[in-house]
Amino acid sequence: MSDRKQKRGGAEPLASTVIQKKTGIAHLFAAAQYSAQGFRRLIQEAAFRHELLAFVGGLVVFALVGASLFDFLGFIVLMMLMFSVEALNTAIEELVDRISPEISTVGRNAKDLGSFAVSCLIIANGAFAGYVVISRVFFA
Repeated sequence: MSDRKQKRGGAEPLASTVIQKKTGIAHLFAAAQYSAQGFRRLIQEAAFRHELLAFVGGLVVFALVGASLFDFLGFIVLMMLMFSVEALNTAIEELVDRISPEISTVGRNAKDLGSFAVSCLIIANGAFAGYVVISRVFFA
């Protein structure tokens, strides 16, 4: 038996006692690594890839209609918010699938609420982009 098991009465240490939290600049690099891992996971989702295409397409359309810097900034902020909510929605779906793989009302409701949050931001982005394009093309 290892010394650690003998000192703890034979029990393995909890994961939370083994993992050392990083501080200072190491924490910054660890957080960047976790964010990159999250992006790599999210890029696997078809919905996120569609949103990325809409983002690039929106930037091109904004450039073609001569949108202002404020218009670009508003669009970018709304899209970043949508990417964030899409990431949270994906996290909810993964947790529900892991915790409750069988079909349940609570799991379905959690997934539906996440989907609704993403839908709200898609509508907000579409409304904002529509406003910018219409105002630049017809009222400029």
